[in-house]
Amino acid sequence: MPSASRRFTAGDLVGLHDDSRCLLAVVVAEKGTRLDLKVGFEAKAVQRGVRQVDLLAALPGDQSPPSRLSQPPWGLSPETLQQAAPRPRELGAAWLLLLDDPSSLELGDFVDLIGDGGDAVQRAACWLWLQGPQTLFRWRQQQVEARPLVDVRRLRREARRQQLAEQRRRQWQDALRQRRPIDPQQLDAEQRQHLALLREWASGDTSRPLPDDLHRVLQAAHCAMESAPIRHLLVDLGQWERHHLPSLENTTWQAGFSAELEAEARRLVELADSPQPGDERRRDLTGLHTVTIDDADTRDIDDGLSLEHGPDGAPRLWIHIADPGRLVAPESPLDKEARRRASSLYLARGPLPMFPEVLSTGPMSLRMGERSAALSLWVELTEDGAVAGFGLESSWVRPAYRLSYADADELIELAPPQERYLEEIHALMERRRRWRLARGALDLDQPEGRIRCDELGAQLEITEPSPARTLVAEAMILAGAVIAGLGQEQGLALPYRSQLAAELPPEAELAALPAGPVRHAAIKRCLSRGLLGTSPAPHFSLGLPCYVQATSPIRRYNDLLVQRQLLAHQQGQPVLEEAELGALLGELEGAIRQGLQIAREDQRHWQQVWFEAQDQHQWPGVFLRWLRPQDRLGLVHLPDLAMDLAAECHGDPAPGDALLVRLQQVDSLRDLLRFTAAG
Repeated sequence: MPSASRRFTAGDLVGLHDDSRCLLAVVVAEKGTRLDLKVGFEAKAVQRGVRQVDLLAALPGDQSPPSRLSQPPWGLSPETLQQAAPRPRELGAAWLLLLDDPSSLELGDFVDLIGDGGDAVQRAACWLWLQGPQTLFRWRQQQVEARPLVDVRRLRREARRQQLAEQRRRQWQDALRQRRPIDPQQLDAEQRQHLALLREWASGDTSRPLPDDLHRVLQAAHCAMESAPIRHLLVDLGQWERHHLPSLENTTWQAGFSAELEAEARRLVELADSPQPGDERRRDLTGLHTVTIDDADTRDIDDGLSLEHGPDGAPRLWIHIADPGRLVAPESPLDKEARRRASSLYLARGPLPMFPEVLSTGPMSLRMGERSAALSLWVELTEDGAVAGFGLESSWVRPAYRLSYADADELIELAPPQERYLEEIHALMERRRRWRLARGALDLDQPEGRIRCDELGAQLEITEPSPARTLVAEAMILAGAVIAGLGQEQGLALPYRSQLAAELPPEAELAALPAGPVRHAAIKRCLSRGLLGTSPAPHFSLGLPCYVQATSPIRRYNDLLVQRQLLAHQQGQPVLEEAELGALLGELEGAIRQGLQIAREDQRHWQQVWFEAQDQHQWPGVFLRWLRPQDRLGLVHLPDLAMDLAAECHGDPAPGDALLVRLQQVDSLRDLLRFTAAG
């Protein structure tokens, strides 16, 4: 106990006080200035040592010291203190009196103003009230003073603010416990910080720990301290869109394009029909019969095809590539933003473009009936499919038709006399494809099931290999091979794509496996990942000595770099050297990796949403291979869905064995999808 500021006698009634508590006690012994006290009624929880000891009432001379407050002579109990508590009317009157006569009063004299100063119970009740959150009086050095009006008003404003803050805190905690929707505008700064911290955890960033009070509230809400349960909670609170991807959180794709960039894009749209630098060098190819072939819902169209016959009747294939660099200059604000994104993202609910849509689906695209800027490559093939000749130049093109793959398949199959060009292009590309296969290229085409989202929800879309898809894919590979060869010949630094040679299973072993997904799985597990570098190198699975991706400059920044290097070299302007290009590719690597992660997570999420909605919970499957044999986790193919999925496999299946695959558990908010499979 601290030193007393005055002498006490055994049995005296005293009050103990510091910043965190005030309580009553009786002196049971006295040793110099050290006190032994019997503590009684608390007004606040005991947290720290006593700072102040006040004499409330001396023991009457004819009384024996009590051992407890509830015994005579004090006879204090919570009920008697409550009954003796000062009333607001008397307190207000006492404050007005002391305000007019600003003198200090001892406790007994103050109690006389509102009751009986000789009553120890009233003294104790008044003392407890004075130590509480009242605004009318000060208690200093055992004296009572009236606070000035200006202080009373200030304290009441502060008390009201604290009351509202406490009310908001309770509402916030109740909302979390009850998983009730909240309005962030009604939260205070600390609660908004807590909400932001919960979003970080929901997105997978758990680097910052949760405060203890937030931790306790989450426990009360039966929410585990993990990303998926917190994401579930935020959905219930209305603070996380059910299908929002954690990997999109706080990314440039989530932020969208700024108002300034959108305004700049609209300005460039207005300038698109005006002459731009380099337009005078463009060759007019608008007379060629050009078509574009894409999925029906594609709006950013960055490649087209034409067929021309020479005087000897030899076919010449033109591959036209959109030229976004005509409008977007290097290091311009839109170029820097495209570099930050590195590519467009094609998600189940629609694309997140590399350039603002007003540009990417507008003057950058090769639109039907519109004169469009392009980089046009012509290629002639030998009888066996090798490149016999090629040329590359800036151009103007005007696509005559915008075909879907279904439209193109029909034209290839029917080959009407007035539209035979597409069947001829298909034959040329088949010749080229056979040439690549003869040089070791792998044919791994098979149906592919993906989940798309429209106004009706998650929908399964199965893409079947078709003549039109093969035609377009082969034409794009041809363009990449020719441009890579040109870059190698000219010593031009380009973002070359390569793949190390792989040792495949023996032919007899592959032949013993069922054709299609089972055989493809055996081949794919042997392949190494593709590499990106500034020097040409072979690409194993494409069967090419060198290769670049060059035909999607609206969608991939690397393709735009290829185009800029080619045009600069062609026009005798400075090009990026290997070191400069390598540094730029390193800058793009993180964004490309992030984009791939988002795309994979998006498809996985929508798969889960689709499976949640299915009445059917089992499908026929085929075992492909083991992923983790020790956990009985294998890769199975579901032909009806054209999907490869991980499943817990029972028994000892071999590649190609038929299985029945059952949906065991799915929760799209918890990123949970589990299957079991058995023969």
